[in-house]
Amino acid sequence: MVKKNTCVFISGTGTNLKALIKSSREYNFPINIKLIISNKKDALGLLYAKRYSIPFKVVKTKDTLFEKKLINILNEKKINLICLAGYMKILSKSFINSFKGKIINIHPSLLPLYKGTNTFSRILKAQEIKTGCTVHFVNEKLDSGKIILQKSFEIGKNESILSLKKKTQKIEHKAFSQAITKLYMLV
Repeated sequence: MVKKNTCVFISGTGTNLKALIKSSREYNFPINIKLIISNKKDALGLLYAKRYSIPFKVVKTKDTLFEKKLINILNEKKINLICLAGYMKILSKSFINSFKGKIINIHPSLLPLYKGTNTFSRILKAQEIKTGCTVHFVNEKLDSGKIILQKSFEIGKNESILSLKKKTQKIEHKAFSQAITKLYMLV
């Protein structure tokens, strides 16, 4: 099997990154993580890059040329797939078009519900009885790309933002890898 060269974008703790790294080490998993990009130099997820000897770059998003630099880096590494795993920066239309159909994201709600940030507090405020996560293609509209896979669970009576986040992350760690497998089984 020829694995797809993949780059994972992160901004935070990297729990989904860790799950993707673990999956990518399996023989039949369709991706090989060649690069990790972070927009934050202190992102804890970079520790996984170091632990698993995966090259990484911290790209300062305040630099007006950062996307051009990023495109050059990704092209040098021959990246076929970009996974946004807790990357908290909106990519430009130009960048998305440069990798059209090759960028996927994981979002902590059942899209199209609760796009954007502060997801867990909005879910609790709305008194939803079910939530989950969505893996989708990235397009020009925030959290609006074609859905690849969704996983859901029932919300308990005494949920907090923290408990909801933990439950969601637990299913995200499986869903992201399942979506990638599904995506490349269709090709």
